[in-house]
Order: sequence, then structure tokens, then C-alpha cells
Amino acid sequence: MRKHKFILSILVAGTFVSYSQKVERNKLITVTNSLNIEREFETVSLSRVSLGLNPSDKLEQYGIKEIGTTDFLVSQCVDEDGDGITDVLLFQPKIMARSNKKLELIRTAAIPKASEIWCYSRFVPERIDDYAWENNKVAFRTYGPVAQKITEDKLKGGTLTSGIDAWLKRVEYPILNKWYAKASDGTGTYHKDTGEGLDNFHVGDSRGIGGVALKVDSVYYFSKNFTTWKTITTGPIRTSFILTYANWDAAGNKISEVKHISLDYGSFLSKFEIAVSGTKTLSTGITLHDNNGKTEGNLKEGWIDYWQPLDDSELGTGIVFPKNTLISYEKYMNSNKELCNLYAKLKVKNNKVVYYTGFGWKKQGEFTTKEAWENYLGLFAQKINNPITVKIK
Repeated sequence: MRKHKFILSILVAGTFVSYSQKVERNKLITVTNSLNIEREFETVSLSRVSLGLNPSDKLEQYGIKEIGTTDFLVSQCVDEDGDGITDVLLFQPKIMARSNKKLELIRTAAIPKASEIWCYSRFVPERIDDYAWENNKVAFRTYGPVAQKITEDKLKGGTLTSGIDAWLKRVEYPILNKWYAKASDGTGTYHKDTGEGLDNFHVGDSRGIGGVALKVDSVYYFSKNFTTWKTITTGPIRTSFILTYANWDAAGNKISEVKHISLDYGSFLSKFEIAVSGTKTLSTGITLHDNNGKTEGNLKEGWIDYWQPLDDSELGTGIVFPKNTLISYEKYMNSNKELCNLYAKLKVKNNKVVYYTGFGWKKQGEFTTKEAWENYLGLFAQKINNPITVKIK
């Protein structure tokens, strides 16, 4: 029987995958790191198509094992389109600088199941209608339509913003459910640090960390709260979800906005993939709070950041962009301090913008200086622009 070999290249979740399809089930996977730095906590995504699976094959029955060992890597299967069939298999290899690692895809019933859901997100009706997400390093939330209506009705307790809030955790274990529970049952508050961290990051009308806006002439316009949500996955490696916003007006420009947000294990930055129409550019920003910190940006590498004092510590916030998408950035000042943001202007390509946004808190321990935080952003930019390559045969 003749064998037809072909090469398919796709970019999924920051990983470049090329493969040569064959009929056997067990496949050799070679992951290659072209950079002169060690790679860790980067997610490889293998689709059913790239693995050459039959429609009846279940991804849950497959595992990834390093050749020469008996240990399986932690993996996660994701049903991305919600049809009840898992579409991709996720894993995170550790690869030394300028080297490769050989792995094997094996169909077996002995795949160990991860006991911890490190990457987690959910709708939070007990706190009006937040949507919140976290991994082992950071946590975030944003706000829904009920919180918006409460504010518009001039009642107490509402929140009107499409900005992104930061929850400053300093423990690796999950805290979202615990913090919300103690707030709802009256046994505590997440606005006070009792050893796990706290929410002392004010968003208000600002963009928080990574909210979007459109500048027309000298004014920035933006959406209100999200209107609908959909959780795609939670697990040991990734959580992802979709937030939809009502169409909004920017000086006569009718803008649509749908955010696909994901957060992977080990990362301080959430990935935002935003479907947008009505504009050829879009901005994203980070709040300047009291404007008592230092802003920085690097057009060549593709990142912006703000390092600021915050209560009894310091905080770095930042956004990283794929190459050839960042047009410019500006420190935008206004008499209303909640409208003061460090903005980045991005190209809209095929009705989409992509960026990575997050923070590093000094009390968490991994970024104790502005220079350390900016080094992380620069390395992150290198990695997304030089993704791990994967060959399957």
C-alpha cells in the first residue's frame, strides 16, 4: 500500500506543530527548543487531526511519556467546541536550551489522572455575577450584567467596568472558592491579607490589567460589563472561557467584542484572544492608579509595563504582544485618575487581537524588582514569538 506523507503546520496555543501522518497508533513526538534559554511551563497543544486519530478514538485514552522512562507527563484533554468530543491534548514539556526531547504518545488505560485542578475558572453568582479565574501563581476577575444594572440603577454594591481585576495571591494552592466563601458567609474578607494574599487592586473605570478601549481623536471609549459567559475547560494545565460583550459605540464606530481568555499552569499572564469588528485598531491598557510608579515599554520586543508601590509592597503589571501587532504605546493622563492608563495600540488582524496580560507581586516572591519583572516580560515575548516546535511521526 502506498503511503502518502504530508506536512501540516498549525499554530495552536503558542506551539508550532508539524507532523507526518502514519497509520500506527503509537507516535514519536519530538519537541525542539530553538532558543538559548530553558523552556518550562509552556503548553503544547496536539489536535485530533495532528495525531491522525479516527472519529471513534478518544483522546482521554492517550498519554505522553518521555522515551526511556516509565513516567507519564501531566496532560489535559479539552473539548474546545462543546460538542462532547475532546479536540486537543495539552501537556508541558521541560526542554533545555537549544535542544530537543523525544516523547511517545501511548494509548493505555494506565494514564495517571491529575488530582489537582490548578487552573480554574467559574461564574460566581454568590458575588452578584463575577467571572473569576486563577492558576498556581495569579488570580483575576471581571464583572457581569447584574453588577452593571445595580450601578446604573444608582443602588449600592454594583460594579460598572469591563476592566480586569487582579487578586494578589501568594500561595500556590487554589484560593478563589475559599475567598469567595468567607466573604459570602461573613467569616472573613478577601480585602485583608491573612497569609494567602488579598484583593487590594482598584479597577473602577480604568482598564485594570488588560481591558480594551478604542481611541477616537483624543478620547478613549470602551465597553461595559460582559453580558454572557461560557466555561470551556478547567484542569491541571489550562482554564479557558469566553466572555461576550454588548456592542458599544466609539464616536460613531459600532464595536463588537468577544473575549476568549485562557490561563496556563505556571504563567503569570492570561492570554486574551479578542474577536472584534468595527475597527482596524484596538487598544489595551493597564491602570496607573495614583501615578506614583514607573511606566516602560519596548516596541521591538513587544511589551509594556507599570511598576508601582501598592500598600506595603510593590506590584508589576504588564502586557506582552505577538510580533508585528504592537503599533505604539502612550501614558494617557486625565483629570479623572481612573481614566489614566498606560495604553498599547494594536493592529486588528482578521478581526482579532491577541495579547498576554498579568502581574507580578513583590510579596509573592518571584519578582522583587522592576528589572526582574521586565526581564520576565522580555523572555515571555521571546517564547511566544519563537514557539516550541513539535514533530510527530
